[in-house]
Amino acid sequence: MKVPQQLSPISSLWDDAAAAAMSEPELLLYRSNLLGSDLRITNFGGGNTSAKVMMADPLNGEQVEVLWVKGSGGDLGSIKLDGFSTLYMDKLNALKARYRGLALEDEMVAYLPHCTFNLNPRAASIDTPLHAYIDRKHVDHMHPDAVIAIAACAGSKALTQKIFEGELGWLPWQRPGYDLGLKLEAVSKAQPELKGIILEGHGLFTWGDTAKSCYETTLAIIKRAEEWLAANSKQPSFGGQAIEPLPANERSALAAKLMPLLRGKISRDEYKLGHFDDSAAVLEFVCSRDLQPLAALGTSCPDHFLRTKIRPFVIDFDPLKPDFEKLVAGLDQALDEYRAGYVAYYERCKRDNSPAVRDANPIIYLIPGVGMLSFAKDKATARIAGEFYVNAINVMRGANGVDTYVGLPEQEAFDIEYWLLEEAKLQRMPKPKSLAGRIALVTGGAGGIGQAVAKQLLQEGACVMLTDIDPEALEQAHKDLVKGAGKDSVGSVVANITSEEAVDAVLAAASLRFGGVDLLVSNAGIASSAPLEDTTLEIWERNQAILVTGYFLASRAAFRIMKQQKLGGSMVFVASKNGLVASAGASAYCTAKAAEIHLARCIALEGAPHGIRVNVVNPDAVIRGSRIWDGKWKQERAQSNKIEADDVEAFYRERSMLKLSVLPEDIAEAVYFLASDKSAKSTGNILNVDAGNAGAFTR
Repeated sequence: MKVPQQLSPISSLWDDAAAAAMSEPELLLYRSNLLGSDLRITNFGGGNTSAKVMMADPLNGEQVEVLWVKGSGGDLGSIKLDGFSTLYMDKLNALKARYRGLALEDEMVAYLPHCTFNLNPRAASIDTPLHAYIDRKHVDHMHPDAVIAIAACAGSKALTQKIFEGELGWLPWQRPGYDLGLKLEAVSKAQPELKGIILEGHGLFTWGDTAKSCYETTLAIIKRAEEWLAANSKQPSFGGQAIEPLPANERSALAAKLMPLLRGKISRDEYKLGHFDDSAAVLEFVCSRDLQPLAALGTSCPDHFLRTKIRPFVIDFDPLKPDFEKLVAGLDQALDEYRAGYVAYYERCKRDNSPAVRDANPIIYLIPGVGMLSFAKDKATARIAGEFYVNAINVMRGANGVDTYVGLPEQEAFDIEYWLLEEAKLQRMPKPKSLAGRIALVTGGAGGIGQAVAKQLLQEGACVMLTDIDPEALEQAHKDLVKGAGKDSVGSVVANITSEEAVDAVLAAASLRFGGVDLLVSNAGIASSAPLEDTTLEIWERNQAILVTGYFLASRAAFRIMKQQKLGGSMVFVASKNGLVASAGASAYCTAKAAEIHLARCIALEGAPHGIRVNVVNPDAVIRGSRIWDGKWKQERAQSNKIEADDVEAFYRERSMLKLSVLPEDIAEAVYFLASDKSAKSTGNILNVDAGNAGAFTR
């Protein structure tokens, strides 16, 4: 199989010294983490592992056989011991007497909780019987691209025999469930010489007598499949190259331009977040002669199409004659046709008890010469969907290289996509957070208020793009936020917001990383203090450049994208009490902050017809965590108020009506309120967060 980039061979990472002191459950965890660390072995969240372990029964102390198996959900690469279900093997074997046949196999899932060992709260997955009934102590179920490529061939059974020479068994396609578990048991007992089984159109089961032998058998089988495909695949892949990809900068520029438009068209009922991939494997596929016919065949492995829908959406675009306006002009009709096709698929295949039709929009979007977009309800899911489609690309390459690729039959695909057990899993998902699917841009993101705002928005489910002029501070802020929110939800880009080109680049970066922008928090700031006669033109212009021009450029760029998306939006300007109340010795700062407030009002007027709200938060004396107060401003305000610099915080606290210090987290709470739907009927408003200042009362 042709691989677009050089990869190191799959090899054993087993450390005998580290494993020597581990218990059997710990060895299962160790094996699982090793397998899950390589996406060539199994995809994110896919596959499962198990071990049958002798343990003391907590009721009577007697030794009993316990199945440890990856529980419902979770990922092998990051699973912990509490991610495994534990079940009595004698009870699982007793369930066979309850089985009433294939038509009623789903009812067996309800019996699994009755087999739980030691009151383990981790729910057992539907794959539990597949592991329980294989007559071996240690079992791996993986989804390696190379093996699925063989499983997805028209001649899968014959190829399995040819490649593995009797070491692997083969079973025809069947939806995972209780009945398949019994079939795996029968094969494993009837053919004890087997090292595993290939499931047609699905994946690989391997086993062993020890954790190490099971792990190394899994790797050996995958390596053998990879080597055989590489040696026997016809070239070129996918019928050969039909077009040249656009240069990298043009690919990313087109994607950044398209993603907000596309996102707006598919987010009417639920906000979507996007991901862009122009890796070598993707470009090879989207530039190939067989792109259209292979994409139409859909995916094979259930893990793939559950994440990606059975078919992708191929965008009509000719990179030889790049015409963006033509691309956009054809989108609505093409999307309508895709959605109608999906609904027709639902109507053709639905059962009497099928759940209602789900979102009919595509998840995977293939752009000839450019790459792949994926959209889902959160960034991680969008990224992972793209990774799964790359798996599907690899499978198609391998299968067509040695035989004929076969997608999963439509009815079988539907029966998994709309499986009542899958629907029950979806219904158990937690309710989305208040800002789920929203994209926020925070300027001045490395400062105390900027970081507090970003943290608050992330906690409420938003993705956040930070920008700041200080690269070191921004890098640290990014790292700190990733620790709490994960890498998928946070982006950052260094920029000077007084530069039109830099601001446009920031918005393009947000669009490329997440799909657009819904929330703008203009927070970049400076402060200066000087008597009027000592206020230089440089000081005046610097305040105007950052606090007025910068806010104008950021809001204009965000406004344009929000209009394109047609999803509304919210802007929050972090201004100051000084925008309402003049302070002696700070004319440049106060004037700029007043201009900020009036700019917000102007944008609120223009934004209202488009559902774009604009509001202002006015802090006062946010000293802790503020980079502004770490500089000359603190000394200047201390001199202006005839106090010591160390007394500034106490001075402002005592000056307030409520005698309270204002913290970055207080500003973040106010920003969140105005950014979110909690203030859906507010625009052009000012919210003071100043612990009370009568002079700043709005009138």
